[in-house]
Amino acid sequence: MTKIIAPSILSADFNALGQDIDMINQSEAGWFHVDVMDGVFVPNISFGFPVMKGLQKRANKPLDVHLMIVQPERYIQQFADAGADVLTVHLEASTHLHRTLQEIKAAGMKAGVALNPHTSIYALMDVLEDIDLVCLMSVNPGFGGQKFISKTLEKTETLKNEITKANLNTLIEIDGGVALNNAKALFDAGADVLVAGSTVFNSENPSNTISELLALSK
Repeated sequence: MTKIIAPSILSADFNALGQDIDMINQSEAGWFHVDVMDGVFVPNISFGFPVMKGLQKRANKPLDVHLMIVQPERYIQQFADAGADVLTVHLEASTHLHRTLQEIKAAGMKAGVALNPHTSIYALMDVLEDIDLVCLMSVNPGFGGQKFISKTLEKTETLKNEITKANLNTLIEIDGGVALNNAKALFDAGADVLVAGSTVFNSENPSNTISELLALSK
């Protein structure tokens, strides 16, 4: 299965966002990762539909949208209209998760579920066959630049085993603290998609860093 690097727009330079979008377009990145925060589910606020629509116009790769918001089901169609290709909601924020997953798919998007570091992957077992992507948070959600939680490696391996056992094609995405010193271990553990924010945008050559991260999947 093809591995994917998804640079997080949250870490981009918003004074030169167009340039950073163009850089990702021209790089080996597979997706754009878009973090939407409401200041309620997580202690931070990011951006909403105006930025999403601007991104939709300029990006030429899929938009992987991660909703860190309460009641995400209220906005499913709006995110579809704003160009989301993958829409991920948090298990911890979704009271009726199965229904929400079906609504995401009905709106024409792939359905993702994110788990906070403290949440067991076994909480997903009853809906795993309905999920296109599981996003394992490897930091506490809300802010970029945090230290990677090493327990995520074991969690990734366990989830990969469950996906394989069920004969599913569900992707595993790792979000938080991804760097050149842990990317290979994450890929080896079974990760398919690595979200990289600070590691990419704080580097001297972001495009090269994306290539270096992807090379670690081989």
